[in-house]
Formats: sequence, structure tokens, C-alpha cells
Amino acid sequence: MKTILRLQDLEYRLEYVGLRLVAGIFRALPLNVATRISASCWRRVAPIINPKRHKRALDNLAIAFPDKSEEERLAIALAHWENLGRVMAETMRIDRFLAEPERIDIISQNIFSRYKDKLGAAVGISLHMGNWELAILPFTWAGANPAAVYRSVNNPYVDQYLRDQRKDLYPDGLFGRGNVGEHGDDQKTARAIMDFVRRGGRLGLVCDLYDRKGIPVLFFGKDARTQAIAAMIARRVGARIWLSRCKRIGTESRFEIELKELRVPRSANQTEDIRWIMAHMQKQFEVWIREAPEQWMWSNRRWS
Repeated sequence: MKTILRLQDLEYRLEYVGLRLVAGIFRALPLNVATRISASCWRRVAPIINPKRHKRALDNLAIAFPDKSEEERLAIALAHWENLGRVMAETMRIDRFLAEPERIDIISQNIFSRYKDKLGAAVGISLHMGNWELAILPFTWAGANPAAVYRSVNNPYVDQYLRDQRKDLYPDGLFGRGNVGEHGDDQKTARAIMDFVRRGGRLGLVCDLYDRKGIPVLFFGKDARTQAIAAMIARRVGARIWLSRCKRIGTESRFEIELKELRVPRSANQTEDIRWIMAHMQKQFEVWIREAPEQWMWSNRRWS
């Protein structure tokens, strides 16, 4: 048993060294050069080395855009791989985005200015679009000290590296999503994030993935089981909901962040209130995706 653990630790360390080498190369290159190289590689290689996810992207596009031709859907799928390649390169230098605010424009200044100094408990909800990591920046720049839920990595060295890269983006820390949503029923994690918001915290979540235990919500005309935790938290603790989209401008690392405040109903029927929140959340996501379909992560599982 000890031998197996030592071998596993060695494997983890080698993976970590490999990641640091790649990250070092990408951080040494000019940002636009790094993102162009990564985007080109992902466009060419991803469909070949991960045909299952590429097929899923095409299948999802057929559901969302049945009127488009196969050639049009393929073009969107390949462009989506390009965007993911850019995101990968950008993820390795998130700290530098905070040092270069001119790369990001918050276009919903009316909402941002109105609430940034009197935000209170809030849940920020985004989707896997553009560079979704940066969608939390309005909270960060408002001095709201947000935390976030993220999918933890099995490799503890890699996981810690990713946490360290994000520490300035999420000053109040990260809740590892080892067992939230489709990964199981981690009541401890659910209670922790609920308590965090109840105490006045600001929490970031990405809510556009399939959740086998989720609530069916119409998305592009077809029911998609959707994680309910964000709506539940806001409804139960009286928090505000901000929807946030980080949209890439052109093909460079420049972005527009759009905010929408989503009303949180509080009727006598809590279940229906939560369903209402989720339905309107996904409706807004659909609008945003239709505006820039090449920037959404079609290769993620969304419909069963």
C-alpha cells in the first residue's frame, strides 16, 4: 500500500513539474503570441485527441441550432476549441490581468456603480463563455472580496498551484467542488457556501453544466438538468443575484463584462421561486450564447 502511495505521489509530482514547465513557457511569451499559439494548437489537435468531446460539441450545436448547416456548426465547434486554447494560455497568467485593467471593460456601469459600495450578500453567476474566470472581476474590483466554487483537481500539487494563481481574483478563497452537483451530494460543501453567503459573503458560481440531480430547465428549447444551488442560496438567505458574462473582443485577450441583475422572487412557494430564477437565468444565458456562439464551451455536457 505504501508503495502504491509513493508511486502515485511521484506521478503527481511529475504532472506538476510538467504543468510548471508549460506555464513557464506561456508566461515568458508575449500574451498575444501565447494565446495565438495555444488557439491554433487546440483548433487542430483537440478534435483529434478528444473525438468524444468534439462529437458532443457538434451534437449540442445540432440541438441549439437545427437550422444551421453541418458546415456552419463545424465552424462554430472549431472556433470554440480556439477560444478554449486562448483561455488555457490566459489561465496561466490571471495575475497579470489584474495588473492590466485596461484589457477589461465593464459595460454595465449603471449596475456596477449603483451597487459596488452597498452590495451586501450576493451570488455572482456566470457561464463558460469568453474567459469565464474573469467574470468575477466586478466583485473583485468593487472590493467585495468574493469567493468561488471550483472543480478541485485530484493532484494536490496542481490543485494548490491553481488556487495560488487565483488568490487575487478570489480574495475570500475557493471552495473545492469535489462533490457538488453531478459529482455527488457533499452536504458539507453545500452548507459551507450557504453559510458564507448568509454571513454577507459574495460567491461566484458557473451554472451552465448538466447536473444529473438538477432541476429540468428549458435551454434552447430542450430540458436540461441544471444545478439549483445558486438559486437556492439566493432565495433562502436573501442575497442579490448578478449574472455576468465575460465576452472576448475579437481574438485578443480583451474583454467586455456585462452584468444583469436577476430579481429574486420570495413568494410563499420557495420551490416555484427557485424554478423561476433558474428558468430566467438559463434564458439569459441562451441570449448571450446566441450573440457569440463560438465563445461558449459546446464540448461540455449540457443535455442528458
